[in-house]
Amino acid sequence: MELLQLQYFRKVAELEHMTRAAEELRIAQPALSKTISRLEEDLGVPLFDRKGRQIQLNAFGRAYLRRVETALNALEDGKRELEDLAGAEKGRVNLATTTHKCFSDRIGDFLGMHPGIRLQISQAGEQEKRDKLLSGELDLCITFPPIEQPGIEGISFLTEEILLAVPSSHRFAGRSSIRLSEAAGEAFICIQSSNPFRKMTDQFCRQAGFEPDIVCEVDEHSAVGHFIRAGVGIAFIPETLVDRIGFSFHVLRIEEPVCRRTYQIAWQKERYLSQAAREFRDFLVQSF
Repeated sequence: MELLQLQYFRKVAELEHMTRAAEELRIAQPALSKTISRLEEDLGVPLFDRKGRQIQLNAFGRAYLRRVETALNALEDGKRELEDLAGAEKGRVNLATTTHKCFSDRIGDFLGMHPGIRLQISQAGEQEKRDKLLSGELDLCITFPPIEQPGIEGISFLTEEILLAVPSSHRFAGRSSIRLSEAAGEAFICIQSSNPFRKMTDQFCRQAGFEPDIVCEVDEHSAVGHFIRAGVGIAFIPETLVDRIGFSFHVLRIEEPVCRRTYQIAWQKERYLSQAAREFRDFLVQSF
């Protein structure tokens, strides 16, 4: 059994399509098929169910894939650890966030202090971040709510208040705080329902005893500011974004219920975390 066989098997298992796997691996499809067949012969069991040109990972294949991923990840971790020890680590960190805006200044500060480290930053949903952490595609992710899942560790580093933003001419504009129940019946501008922030704010409203009357849904908080200024409605705004949105509106603290969110930086528990990734994690936690 050879390392190349395991790498080829993982790619075929991922795509469940021999031709596409061969294209991604940049080898001839017959050569890939022969490699997988030889692996199955060595193991003594079929790893795929075949129906014509279609292939599907079977129970043997799923069980074996878990072990193969563990083995390949361990080898990759070993390589990265040796590079760290030898001083050859170039400092590449794969990072995913829910939003870049809250952390762009901190990321810029870190890169200024560590010019040799390259951050590869992507934006991803919560489930996608979990999956990529566990598969090894990500070193770190910044997320809320904190991930509570076996195999993933994290440190909570920032808790911020969620405020209520209203137009400057609104009846609440002369106040500094509010009970959220007082906003029942108001027109709300909200982030789209698939966003974790929206799920959280809907829950705040339920805690206050009402369902929000949503008159406008937007993709991001910067768009919320436009509609508040136009008098379309009121909206929930994270305190760290109030100054960044750049529009004139009034914000109120929410007295009841408690409206806060906590950010976490997370990583896969069993995988080797490079020196560069550890430095970024520690810098982010200590900077808040």
